[in-house]
Amino acid sequence: MIDTSFDFRSDANGKDPDHASPTLRSYHQVLWSRPLPSGSVFELTMTRDGEYLYHRSDLGEFFLSSDSVIPTYEYYVRLQHIIERLDPGEVESFIALGYTMGGMMIFPSNKIGGGWTINQARGCMSRTIGDRMDLTLECIRRHYLGQASPMSEVLARYRTFFDLFRDFGGYVEFFFLQDLARGQDSSVKTFLPFDNFESPAIPTSVAMYRAYREQTMDFIHARNRRIGALGL
Repeated sequence: MIDTSFDFRSDANGKDPDHASPTLRSYHQVLWSRPLPSGSVFELTMTRDGEYLYHRSDLGEFFLSSDSVIPTYEYYVRLQHIIERLDPGEVESFIALGYTMGGMMIFPSNKIGGGWTINQARGCMSRTIGDRMDLTLECIRRHYLGQASPMSEVLARYRTFFDLFRDFGGYVEFFFLQDLARGQDSSVKTFLPFDNFESPAIPTSVAMYRAYREQTMDFIHARNRRIGALGL
């Protein structure tokens, strides 16, 4: 059974849950081994040496890893002046919820042409993406529509992965992201006001951080409910 309240830090032995939590890995395998929009099943295995999750079939060969997509910024040096003004319970409750299944995704993990993976790009584009899932999803939406975004280059390298889901709507439904995407061709519902990647992605005040925290936690709760409704 997938327990959407399970905090993946609890079995990661103090390490990064994306790599060290066996529960998270098994949840990913169970949850995403499901039919694609084409009807083909995206069966994921944990048996290939050195790979987190693996798929090979007529659909292609895919190497996948886990990514915690909800940054709480508690260790960001430039945000310490904000974090220090918050009640520790505010931050910890945010972190704990972020490490439940609603805060987790999988992305391709193999490097192509020496460039960033999607996981790396999300974190390294600190000004425009800031590791945020809402902004990443807006980039993915634009990828499907053939529009430019800060992540255009990296997403194009993994086109065969995104082709599995046919279109943006298929991607959103497969990964239970309906509470972020308003529709097939409309923009993504962002956690903070959005101005086409012009403003800094990372909160710059206590009020902005709290607004980001509230909107993000609402999304995780909603996604956990969608996952829990599967009864897996």
